[in-house]
Amino acid sequence: MRRLLTVIAVAALTVGGLTACSDSESTGGGDPAAGGSGKTTAVKVGVIPIVDVAPIYLGKEKGFYEKHGIGLTLTPAQGGAAIVPGVVSGDFQFGFSNVTSLLVAQSKKVPLKAVANGVASTGEEGADFGGITVKKDSPLRSAADLEGKKVAVNTLKNIGDTSVKASVEKAGGDPSRVEFVELPFDQMPAALDAGQVDAAWVVEPGLATIKAQGGRVIASNYVDVAPDLTVAMYFTSTAYAKQSPEVVKAFQDATRESLAYADSHPDEVRRVITTYTKIPEATLKNVTLPKWPAEPNRSSIDTLAELGRQDGLFTEVPDLDELLP
Repeated sequence: MRRLLTVIAVAALTVGGLTACSDSESTGGGDPAAGGSGKTTAVKVGVIPIVDVAPIYLGKEKGFYEKHGIGLTLTPAQGGAAIVPGVVSGDFQFGFSNVTSLLVAQSKKVPLKAVANGVASTGEEGADFGGITVKKDSPLRSAADLEGKKVAVNTLKNIGDTSVKASVEKAGGDPSRVEFVELPFDQMPAALDAGQVDAAWVVEPGLATIKAQGGRVIASNYVDVAPDLTVAMYFTSTAYAKQSPEVVKAFQDATRESLAYADSHPDEVRRVITTYTKIPEATLKNVTLPKWPAEPNRSSIDTLAELGRQDGLFTEVPDLDELLP
């Protein structure tokens, strides 16, 4: 965590580099708000190769971003904690991150601004797009059984372990006794199957892969945190938001259109997932899709902020009014 915050702090000091990512990079130098000009602004977005970001891939494919004057490049990363410094330093104009990473950054005065909703829990226990999983022959039956066990999360000190702890506590266990291990999502099915970890908090498409191996979900940690939890959002730097408000507005509009389209076209979502993940087609049909509402759920973000405070992730309470759109 200390290393992450150091990287973020250094990135914040180099925020002036964002000026190099101005509209001068546009194809033809066009204004994305102009519409119909045929000119686009080159925009790089840091994303995670998971089901959550299917709408932005689908929106790019359907031409929603181009229609709004944006030439979109999507760059995969391991997690939101790695994407945050990339946005601040100007490597990306926008990024996709879980809410906890954004809360940590905001509490450290990192100049970020959420601009569009990303993904939300289904709110259904046992039928969410993420969960705490174990092997089929595991003796673990509930989150309370995770005491003294190794649990894989994609990024330490983040939404994974914070939400897993919420499940453990809800089930009557002691969350302080859980040992968390950092692994990329795509490595979790193999690690769980090989017994390298006792449990794995995983999201789709890894969740479907583990189920195909005979694995079981013992808790829906997102659902345990809050009903209809806002899990992640798209964000930019405050410098870029001030410098290029028309690009930010165009990105917001295109993303809302993409979210709405994804929510109403599940078959197309499943198809586009195969373009940026390695999930087999036989497993794809069993993937549980999340919700993609147009607006974030503020009360659920309040809950995540409180859980982060309890876990010692913040030195100062995050200012949600400054962070949220």
